[in-house]
Amino acid sequence: MRILHTADWHLGKIVNQVHMTHDQQAILDHALDVIKEYEPDAVVVAGDLYDRSVPPKEAVELLNHILTRLIKDRDVPVLAISGNHDSPDRLEFGNQLFKSQGLYLETKVESVLRPVTLHDQYGPVHFHLIPYIEPAEVASMFGDETIRSHQQAMERLVEYIHAHSDMNERHVWVGHAFLAGGMESESEERLSMIGGSSYVDARIFKHFTYVAMGHLHQPQKVWYDHIRYSGSLLKYSFSEATHNKSVSIIDLDEHGLHEMTHVPLKPERDLEIVEGYFADLLEGEAAEQPNNYLHVRLLDEGQLVDPMAKLRNVYPNILRLERKSSASDKQLYDLQRIKEKQRMSHTEVFASFYEDMMAEPLSEKRKQMMEQVIEKVERQERGQ
Repeated sequence: MRILHTADWHLGKIVNQVHMTHDQQAILDHALDVIKEYEPDAVVVAGDLYDRSVPPKEAVELLNHILTRLIKDRDVPVLAISGNHDSPDRLEFGNQLFKSQGLYLETKVESVLRPVTLHDQYGPVHFHLIPYIEPAEVASMFGDETIRSHQQAMERLVEYIHAHSDMNERHVWVGHAFLAGGMESESEERLSMIGGSSYVDARIFKHFTYVAMGHLHQPQKVWYDHIRYSGSLLKYSFSEATHNKSVSIIDLDEHGLHEMTHVPLKPERDLEIVEGYFADLLEGEAAEQPNNYLHVRLLDEGQLVDPMAKLRNVYPNILRLERKSSASDKQLYDLQRIKEKQRMSHTEVFASFYEDMMAEPLSEKRKQMMEQVIEKVERQERGQ
């Protein structure tokens, strides 16, 4: 069986006030060409189809267009899950009807009870479609209040699958989570967790035939070759400027994973960081393509008159302009702060703020109250 693994489309994304819908349509059309060439037996989309819970009209139309071409024109089953940016309730609409057409879209934790099974000449392949979930949802499902972290939640789901499946058969886990050891970028929103860590140890998935992950935007493996993030289709921040975006082609034989191929994706307009002196940049040779989305770092120290307008006559899609000398220290400081905040839950961030303001630690009672408020807000934002 041949599987195409992709994730993190983020349809409706806005990067530095620029709507990316046209670029997303172009890259998805490229992905359709890859599907036509490689003829996969299934397409896996591991979460974050949209960039926000209430996507713009253009993003909904684009998703409808792509799914229709995949299922009706290419006759390829699509197995997808909701991510932390998606609204489970909105994506769930019509999913029972869509299954008869070959679209399997799971948005709730109960999906662990009903894997999707496809067959090839060697027998069944079981796809476990596990959307982004909060630990409280897993705790409620199993009636176990001790489940407080993403690690505990995932361990419980894996235990359930092992207990109710023949693990000698081929099993594919499709998930959207933050695996410890994965490399982050600025465009990812750190997965939230009320009362614990959002990190999950990838080693709990080692007995699956293949693990198709979404959330981290850089294509990468975590611990094992068969546990992989496909990465996003496009670069969504300049921290991803050096990434090589791709989709993964996974070939399974009767024994399990046989071969992996990573097919590069070339956007119409890349995200690129260029630097140089103003006069040199005006010659138009600094970027790989003048129409790329650019972050320009000027090396000049003296005064410049309206440099952005003049540079945009040569490079029309400059998204950011800065003086390198004055920005480097600030960038390093900001990056350190980002890294520190990424290691903290929302409750921990609030507790730190409270202690700074009140000169005393947050009490356990107030911490619990804050956790309830944060959880309520997050559910509202995700459309639940």
